[in-house]
Amino acid sequence: MTTVQIVLPDALAREATKAGLLTPEKIERMLREWLRQERIDRMKAARATLTAEPLAPMTPEEISAEIDAYRNEQRRAAGS
Repeated sequence: MTTVQIVLPDALAREATKAGLLTPEKIERMLREWLRQERIDRMKAARATLTAEPLAPMTPEEISAEIDAYRNEQRRAAGS
């Protein structure tokens, strides 16, 4: 586990504490939800970009070359 210390204005800290927002469980849930929403937003943006500018279809040879390049990269990363 990691300990995080934050600095908040006193009024905000009191209000957040009163609302039960500063418990470890609540902060974890809020962070997880925020990160999930960020991933969804990035995926939507990527989908919109691909819709506006679709990639050209790949030939079987290009697909094979990409697979070979990926496998070679994985082998290098593994030290083989």
